[in-house]
Amino acid sequence: MPYIRVTVSDPDLSAAHRTALAEGLTDLAVSALGKSAARTTVHINTVPGGHYFVAGRPVGEATGAHVEVSVTAGTNSAEEKSRFITGAYALLHETLDLLPPVTGVALYELHPESYGYNGITQLDHYRRVAETAEARSS
Repeated sequence: MPYIRVTVSDPDLSAAHRTALAEGLTDLAVSALGKSAARTTVHINTVPGGHYFVAGRPVGEATGAHVEVSVTAGTNSAEEKSRFITGAYALLHETLDLLPPVTGVALYELHPESYGYNGITQLDHYRRVAETAEARSS
């Protein structure tokens, strides 16, 4: 159940670009991380260009961007996370064109007891899935 927050230094980012980022990052969550598209949320946060700095300087003509992804700890391998980071950077470059010298992608791994949705922790979700599977096999 990834939560993906994208910060982009373009308050006038077009609806087409926002959709391309949301769909592309959701697809990456599925293909690179093995997550469910139905449980993936993408939040695009646009900020004025004058609020985005790299090396203490405004990004100028470039479009600053940063992606942060929250996932449940222990659910992805280093290779899967690397594929996501590589793919997310490529998507940003393709969608936003000129990027500053530093464009980050961060995956935050949250303990299943401390992360959840719809009022249920991921730990409880996994327990319920296991109990359902056990009941079906009995």
